[in-house]
Amino acid sequence: MNDALYMQLSSRAAMPYVHSFPPIADAQARVLILGSMPGKISLQAQQYYAHPRNAFWRLLGELVGARAELPYATRLQMLKSSGIALWDVLQSCAREGSLDSGIDDASIIANDFASFHLAHPDIAHIFFNGAKAEACYRKYVLAGLSNQSGALQYQRLPSTSPAHASLSYAQKLKAWEIVKLKAQGL
Repeated sequence: MNDALYMQLSSRAAMPYVHSFPPIADAQARVLILGSMPGKISLQAQQYYAHPRNAFWRLLGELVGARAELPYATRLQMLKSSGIALWDVLQSCAREGSLDSGIDDASIIANDFASFHLAHPDIAHIFFNGAKAEACYRKYVLAGLSNQSGALQYQRLPSTSPAHASLSYAQKLKAWEIVKLKAQGL
């Protein structure tokens, strides 16, 4: 084995594996918001989008009332009662740190979307929270969905991550308003 390959395999083996959470969804879900993989703070808290600078709960607070200062269980219930499901594309991966750029693509295992879509047939719109979620879904999930994916509509939204600072909060809110409209069936 050459030195470069050995170093690559050694560094990959040293990366910690992380695992996502179960989906937040009920039978009334009409839209699905997909992230890539929870960051370190979210994994420690066992809550989606727990990083205090992530704009996700601030945005969903304005859109459907799921404000960050509410208890986590209340926020999740508000999402569900608004027709919004929440999950991550990846079931597990090796990742250094919290950023999507730290994910080792060779380690990716995607969640079981075929079963998810069978259990949630009213979902017609999938919104990606950022580019990595969309890229992983298209690469690791889409081909395995066969005919289920034909009726689904996909849209990438600006990432709510604090690392994605190229858009203002107002610009992100404007882009994310589509989630509320589609959840309401509009």
